[in-house]
Amino acid sequence: MSKHYETVFILTPVLSEDQAKEAVSKFKKLLKDLGATILHEENWGLKKLAYPIQKKSTGFYSLFEYTTKDGKAVAELEVAFKRDERVLRFLTVSLDKHAIAYAEKRRTKMKVSA
Repeated sequence: MSKHYETVFILTPVLSEDQAKEAVSKFKKLLKDLGATILHEENWGLKKLAYPIQKKSTGFYSLFEYTTKDGKAVAELEVAFKRDERVLRFLTVSLDKHAIAYAEKRRTKMKVSA
């Protein structure tokens, strides 16, 4: 049985838009190579951080929602985040049935407004 996950990560603001997109696509490809199915991807753009991280006050936020059969893909993704100096912070959560329903509702709401 596959589990749902959601990962939010923040990239350093010294990157250009193209470099940030390239980093996001690198992590997306890694997930696909590990057998995960990406259900939804959001690029929140350059946002102000709640507190400074590595003397930076802004960062490029991105979100992936995906399913995978085992936790191996999540572990590999987090190792890749730790090794990449462009990543300031990341958080991965496992979604329960209520969070999955909320995420689906949020996705359909975004499609309607777009």
